[in-house]
Amino acid sequence: MSSACWRGCGAESVLYDWLKAGHIVSLIAWMAGMLYLPRLFVYHASLPPGSEAQSATFKVMERRLLKAIMTPAMIATWAFGLALAGMSGFYASPWLQVKFALVLVLSGIHGWLARMVKDFAADRNTRGHRFYRVINEVPTLLMIVIVILATVKPGF
Repeated sequence: MSSACWRGCGAESVLYDWLKAGHIVSLIAWMAGMLYLPRLFVYHASLPPGSEAQSATFKVMERRLLKAIMTPAMIATWAFGLALAGMSGFYASPWLQVKFALVLVLSGIHGWLARMVKDFAADRNTRGHRFYRVINEVPTLLMIVIVILATVKPGF
């Protein structure tokens, strides 16, 4: 079935719309975590020595954000996105290939942030709060480009 049919072909159109809604919702949840976790790192890295109770609180917050929200949302984003690409036939489009590459980069950053959660949990953080302030902007920039690609679908 052609991609043009997905807008008005009955049950397939309804399924496509539900998958798209799931993709958007899971992306929002994933990006919320991707933007908030580095902010938690800023505050965690700023703690003065001897702040064990506050550090323990940040460790719990970071772990729960990663395990309960970010990782499931990332997996759902990928699942819905791949289903949409397969159903629509857009997988051969250059804009989607670039978007796919950027989402791979974003997923790599997710893994890197997960590693930082483990470092903080083991009291092995060696970076200061300024580093995390800069890192906090990277997912934002990627998100902007990815949303523009998905919305505008440039024909390069």
